[in-house]
Amino acid sequence: MSTTDLASERITFDDFLKIDIRVGTIVEVAPFPEARKPAFKLVIDFGGDIGRRKSSAQITQNHAPEDLVGRQVLAVVNFAPRQIGPFMSEVLTLGVPDAAGNVMLIGPDRPVPNGGRLY
Repeated sequence: MSTTDLASERITFDDFLKIDIRVGTIVEVAPFPEARKPAFKLVIDFGGDIGRRKSSAQITQNHAPEDLVGRQVLAVVNFAPRQIGPFMSEVLTLGVPDAAGNVMLIGPDRPVPNGGRLY
């Protein structure tokens, strides 16, 4: 995306505040063989009022299931749930592409309380 495209897509700070990005801890990981692209089914604990939510994540290239349980990640928790094949994804787990275009999860450098909001 060019800087010209970015300028036409600008949002206000109030728009940004509508996006509820929270930290949660991955508590369950399962294969998702029905997904069109390789993915895992995640259960993420956000604590408090949000609780546990499910997410489908295309992170199989850079993340092994055994390394994910206990890891804290950031996710958008106020999007409408999305049906992905037979699975209902309730939050959007956030990541950025590495040099090869494979997703790397993002999260805090040190443990923080689940449910903390990104500002």
